[in-house]
Amino acid sequence: MAESRQSLGVLEYRSIATGMKAADDVLKTADVDLVFAKPVCPGKYVVLIRGDLSAVNAAMERGTSEEHAAILVDHCILGNPHPSIFEGLNCSGDVENIEAVGVMETYSVASIFEVADDVVKTTPVNILEIRIAKGISGKAYVVFSGELSSVEASIEKAKKSVIAKGLLLQTSVIPRPDPRLWQEFI
Repeated sequence: MAESRQSLGVLEYRSIATGMKAADDVLKTADVDLVFAKPVCPGKYVVLIRGDLSAVNAAMERGTSEEHAAILVDHCILGNPHPSIFEGLNCSGDVENIEAVGVMETYSVASIFEVADDVVKTTPVNILEIRIAKGISGKAYVVFSGELSSVEASIEKAKKSVIAKGLLLQTSVIPRPDPRLWQEFI
């Protein structure tokens, strides 16, 4: 995908039926690529689109319009998301020689993308995984790795952002995680 097609839009709806309709409206509004559009727990519908910033903005405006606002849980636009956002969705982070991990769990899919992108751009951590709502009761989480002090700083920074929106569920920092954790985790 061309470099100019790097903007990411995330829409999270509380209804599958109307979420699918909203997703269709979004895709018909602008030249965007569909990254993900699926029902997730507990009966939500999540849409991820990618494209030029202007196209993503136009599509997101349609997806958050008055027609869809009543079913909208959360949304965000990342103008130039860090490449590890997409790697995290595929659980492709390096799990070798990890000094520490931080885990943030939220009630919203969109908030996890905002936090993950901000933290990985501003603190020296890596994203190991981003999990969105499917099979986890509609919650989302991100797992960061790095030096212990960096992981602690990233979690504190992320907490401030998510607490302000009222969407924080839990966080944890795990120093020197046992390597066996990754056998089932990632």
